[in-house]
Amino acid sequence: MNTIFWEISKRNIRIHMLRSTLAMLGIIIGVVAIGAMGVLGNSITQEISSSLSSVGDSVIVTPYSGGGGGMGPSGGGGGSSSANLMLTDQNFQLIKRVVAPNVAIPVLSTSEHMQVGVGSNDIVATIYGIPTDDESVLLPNLQAGGYNNANSGCLVGSTFASDHNIKVGSRISIGTDGQYGTLRVTGIIVERGMSFDISTDSAIVVTQDWFESTYNEQGEYNEVVVKVTSGTTAAVTTTIENQLNRNTRDKTVSVTDSKATLATVYSTFSSVTTFVEAIGGISMIVAGVSIFNIMIMSVNERIKEIGIMRSIGTQKREVMSMFVYEAAIIGVMGSLIGGILCILAGYLVSALFLGTTKYLFTVASMTSVVEGVGFGIIVCLLCGVYPSVQAANLNPIDALRHE
Repeated sequence: MNTIFWEISKRNIRIHMLRSTLAMLGIIIGVVAIGAMGVLGNSITQEISSSLSSVGDSVIVTPYSGGGGGMGPSGGGGGSSSANLMLTDQNFQLIKRVVAPNVAIPVLSTSEHMQVGVGSNDIVATIYGIPTDDESVLLPNLQAGGYNNANSGCLVGSTFASDHNIKVGSRISIGTDGQYGTLRVTGIIVERGMSFDISTDSAIVVTQDWFESTYNEQGEYNEVVVKVTSGTTAAVTTTIENQLNRNTRDKTVSVTDSKATLATVYSTFSSVTTFVEAIGGISMIVAGVSIFNIMIMSVNERIKEIGIMRSIGTQKREVMSMFVYEAAIIGVMGSLIGGILCILAGYLVSALFLGTTKYLFTVASMTSVVEGVGFGIIVCLLCGVYPSVQAANLNPIDALRHE
């Protein structure tokens, strides 16, 4: 680097400080827009990945309702559901047989009134009925306590326990005025977030025997969850489809491959992240145009100075470097300041929209910050190339005559 031309570049920035600062501000805004949106998008993707990772090995089978694969409705408390909205025991046994050695778990569900303490208000929550032996398979992690070992026990979700101050050993009265009896909480399920199989955070889980005897639901299920430990979820999905939906005009079940659904979710959020980063990139390009304009103005203001420099033997590449240095100073300083502010902005938007900042300093999030900084520097350098070439190619004699 030629020190003289580096100092001349810094001098020119100082002389036109306001103009240079405004150009730098545009770069800062562009970097923050790209980086912060990238951090938010990547944080959302990682949050969803963390929430759904526990069900990525599941295949969910629900009654076919003609709507193309949604969850079947929950059975009403004590009432019988129409056959086409429930899976029969024959359906379950066939699923269990064709997916072996993978585990097929029948699930019953309903919404029910309950009281969680003496004198407490009547609330409504979802109740899931699961075979006792399958509780630890479908819900492998407990926050406290243990699994049900009798029909008088139940598990509760972490959100449900927190909202109603429930601990292991607490009792819950089921039904209006406790008409279906009282259950003792044996365990609290860890927070699972979003899930494709059952949403337990604000629900309670009882044994299948208790559910069937209480609501007179015999041999009908709301869904079947297959935990895939052998083969792939795609292969299991295909097997179930081939066995239970042989007649394409009269389907029996809807089958959801959680892993394929996860891939779609990730792809969607990746596209959204790219889109919002592209919007930030537009502001960066606008900032680049302002730098281009500043550099053109700088060349026009210094034509006579360039003519003097060229007449005393200054080479074209040296004149060019003087303007490139000027663009580089604005670009590098603006991008680095933008990178620092980007981390702060990423922290704020993550805390505001996600309620957590634990994904801020991950590789994916920091990559977005680096991309924003790098893009800012590149845009500035590119926008400084043409004006510097124009300055270097000025005819010395014409430049000296310029007024």
